[in-house]
Amino acid sequence: MPLSAARKSEYFDRMKGMLGDYNKCFIVEVDNVGSNQLQNTRAGLRGKAEILMGKNTMMRKIIREYCEETPAAAKVGQLEKLCRGNVGFVFTNGNLVEVRQVLESNVRPAPARVGAIAPTKVIVPKGPTGCDPGQTAFFQTLQIATKITKGQIEMVNDTPLIEPGEKVTASQAALLQKLNISPFTYGLILKSVYDNGSLFDAKVLDITDDVLAAKFVEALSTVASLSLSIGYPTQASIPHSIANAFKAVVAITVGLEKYSFPKAEVYKEYLKDPSKFAAAGGGGGGGAAASDSGAAAAEEVKEEEEEEMDMAGGMGMFGGD
Repeated sequence: MPLSAARKSEYFDRMKGMLGDYNKCFIVEVDNVGSNQLQNTRAGLRGKAEILMGKNTMMRKIIREYCEETPAAAKVGQLEKLCRGNVGFVFTNGNLVEVRQVLESNVRPAPARVGAIAPTKVIVPKGPTGCDPGQTAFFQTLQIATKITKGQIEMVNDTPLIEPGEKVTASQAALLQKLNISPFTYGLILKSVYDNGSLFDAKVLDITDDVLAAKFVEALSTVASLSLSIGYPTQASIPHSIANAFKAVVAITVGLEKYSFPKAEVYKEYLKDPSKFAAAGGGGGGGAAASDSGAAAAEEVKEEEEEEMDMAGGMGMFGGD
């Protein structure tokens, strides 16, 4: 039933008001979502966001008119091309991640109906089915291996039944109904996100600060390795170059009798008399600390000696060949 002129005008004003009041929104797909489920989602979002549904033609017209009336909000026009299919808008000024959690948590199980497109893979687990032996032919038709156990049919293996994107056949739907399996869940599916003029896929919200930090560290490590390999100093490689240069200088210094510098003294002393470091702390915790210090010094000296033969990588930034 078409909307009256008054209701249509009211809807136009409401959506334009939302486009002006909110600077963020989700574009959601609402296939197979019932009115009761949608009402529960609205209740969960109360105080955080507002859901707006409507006819695509009306929503596209409202977006065009809003952009014409508000030239400063021209980027809102990006939403027009997304009004295709069974979609709606979830407007908010709050945290997008929190709103997404509410949207994705409100789902309901649903049976597999004949002709429906499977959103996920369906695997029927092995085990007793509760079906009597007279129904063995039904399982054979679906090429499912079975055996008779305690007067009922038992599936021998886990059976992949439906792949994502496939249409559910009558036999598949009948089997899932016999086994009392509701394989699908339906809810609001997040398709895109609009945030202050930027439009992007909803999957971008999966990128957390921890993910960004890990990617940055990985990239920084790659840059440092490449810089050290080609002998070209960068901010990422200079700390490593200085550390390698220090190790090389210490490795040379410990072999000289008439030259030393303060930072190398601890290594030379350790090589002369390792037992002095082990016993330097006396009793209690001090002895353990001294022992740890001696072990650390020994390890570092060992690394220095190993790298002495390969000074080019560490000394390149100081003019070495």
